[in-house]
Amino acid sequence: MARILIVDDSPSQLMGIRRIVEKLGHEALTAENGAAGVEAAKRELPDLILMDVVMPNLNGFQATRAVTRDPTTKHIPVVLVTTKDQDTDRMWGMRQGAKAYITKPFSESELLEIIQSTLLGGDAAA
Repeated sequence: MARILIVDDSPSQLMGIRRIVEKLGHEALTAENGAAGVEAAKRELPDLILMDVVMPNLNGFQATRAVTRDPTTKHIPVVLVTTKDQDTDRMWGMRQGAKAYITKPFSESELLEIIQSTLLGGDAAA
């Protein structure tokens, strides 16, 4: 069982992703924005972070960069989970340190595959 931090400003997305994570038998931690996500990552040191991109103040690209560049949290893999589906968005996200990128809407099986692959140490840019 892994501890997975879900960062999303949409309550419905947060609940939906949390349901999938818990259904897989993992512990779900949540944060409602990028800044709270960075703080939760430092405090909780989860095994994986599922990060939305489009959020107010500190967006997911900025939060991912903060997490992957901080010595305390740089070992935590980040998966960007977003509606931004352009190749440039994907490339930028990976340059910020994300290990994988999945676009919304996604199927439960797609998210499962990304979570399992990333937890096992593979890069799974969906």
